[in-house]
Amino acid sequence: MSSDRGTPRPAGGIVHSYLGYDPQTFPPPRAPEGDGVANAAFDHLLHYGGQRPLTEEELANAITIDPSEIAGFGPSIDALIAMLEERKRRLLETHDVVPAQHQAYDQFTDAATELHEEASPELREQLDHLLRLQSIPQLEQLWYRVERQGGPLAGRLMRLIGSLADRLQVEQLAGRYDFTGRTPTDLERALELKEELETIDRLLEQLREARENAKVGLIDMEALREFVEEADLDELREMGSRIESMIREQAEAAGLERTEGGYQLGPKALRTVQGTLLEEVFSELEASRSGRHTGPVVGEGAVEMERTRPYEFGDSGAHLNIPQTLVNAAIRSRSRGEGFAIGSDDIEIHETRNNPKAASALIMDMSGSMRHGGQYIACKKMALALDGLIRREYPGDHLSLIEMYSFAKLRHVSELPELMPKPVTIHDPWVRLRVDMSDPEVSEFMVHPHFTNIQSSLALARRMLSAQDTPNRQVMLITDGLPTAHYEGEELFLLYPPDPMTEEATMREAQLCAREGITINIFLVPSWSQNSEDIAFAHRLAERTQGRVFFTGGDDLDRFVLWDYLQQKRRVIG
Repeated sequence: MSSDRGTPRPAGGIVHSYLGYDPQTFPPPRAPEGDGVANAAFDHLLHYGGQRPLTEEELANAITIDPSEIAGFGPSIDALIAMLEERKRRLLETHDVVPAQHQAYDQFTDAATELHEEASPELREQLDHLLRLQSIPQLEQLWYRVERQGGPLAGRLMRLIGSLADRLQVEQLAGRYDFTGRTPTDLERALELKEELETIDRLLEQLREARENAKVGLIDMEALREFVEEADLDELREMGSRIESMIREQAEAAGLERTEGGYQLGPKALRTVQGTLLEEVFSELEASRSGRHTGPVVGEGAVEMERTRPYEFGDSGAHLNIPQTLVNAAIRSRSRGEGFAIGSDDIEIHETRNNPKAASALIMDMSGSMRHGGQYIACKKMALALDGLIRREYPGDHLSLIEMYSFAKLRHVSELPELMPKPVTIHDPWVRLRVDMSDPEVSEFMVHPHFTNIQSSLALARRMLSAQDTPNRQVMLITDGLPTAHYEGEELFLLYPPDPMTEEATMREAQLCAREGITINIFLVPSWSQNSEDIAFAHRLAERTQGRVFFTGGDDLDRFVLWDYLQQKRRVIG
């Protein structure tokens, strides 16, 4: 497409991702370090559409603190680690768990033999099969059936399950730890050893994590009490208290607000994350492609440039380069031996950069199919990044955000994180529904929400863009396939499989957009249910409206849309 005035617009077509996306100068980001606190809460918000508060533990996981910032941090942790490692070494060098293995096997064999003798032939066959599998869950299912029948077999089966569990635990103990001691250990003591050694391993892992990242809050103090002196615990608690204060300070600095249930995203945190998303998209971008206007146009604008030119009729006096004009007049007057005077040839004018506005409407598909593969997450991230780009680099531009499902709704940027694909409420393979929306007894909440109404979304986008005083208007339609809903007057049709009547209504609305000079850009994201018909529809829509089609994966959606937005801005400006 071209934005040059007087140049006919070419027929619409298909822009493949490898033609519109330059990986050398616009590579996938290497995830620049962002704010872990806000990002952790924001990721949950994008996935689930709800701001569940971060707990203290989740906050500790999200924040990384340099242990060197805390005086005396390392030696205390190292001493506790050494103490636990010594305790573990003594246990392994003292005990011999082979006798416990024999005891567990004998108890299991006795329980199986006793039950086998009293069971019916049908039950014996099931027992033999389950004992070969050594499956405790399946034996428990058998116990539920036997227990309902009454009698002593249920008690004996439960004893068998318990003996099998003990046997498996002791075998796991012997396989996981290298015992070298000679003190015979019975079954009861072996199970105690297993619990103690696993607790030590868990504490060692927590302490090592704390030593590396200062996450003392993750240490199980109650479990540690059994192995260390109370004075060591007090020192650790004091250290943890200092770290908690640092974490709270970082959380507040990141814009998280304290609530009864924990920490939630506040407006400052949302702006922080929005900026981080934009930085991810533009990471490693060359300085000349940072997203600012490039390719200046000479014309009436507010931003002065270094270059100047001679005055021409119609130029604004506001852009007069007074110093250069005086120099020109002085040189001319002296060369001619005349008194100082300023002539029209002496006047120099600053060249200015023309920043024409652009108006865009972003239509985000939130129908039921967008849930598959997490496409809706990429869609929301892209919308937030695009809004951030326009606010930061092109504040004169307009952006309308439209949620598309069975209806079309205008959304504020603050609502984006909580948008979710609509739940599928009807599973019939053949749906033919007509709803009279003019009926006062009918509300939107009574309508199946998970259909795709491209027609209504384009109509809303056209109304929003028609009110913008700029010739540069476009629709960015993010969807995964064919439309399945449309309006005929006040009647809403929900049709699945997609019906030609819906496509024709959608095409009529798209052509109205084209007549008003609105370009339709279709970003077709992949879906498990997508087929050749979905792709053919996107082709037809682009060809009949002189629009464009982009094929891109959900993970790269934000990069493709923002890259294309910048490319269009360059064409408008240059």
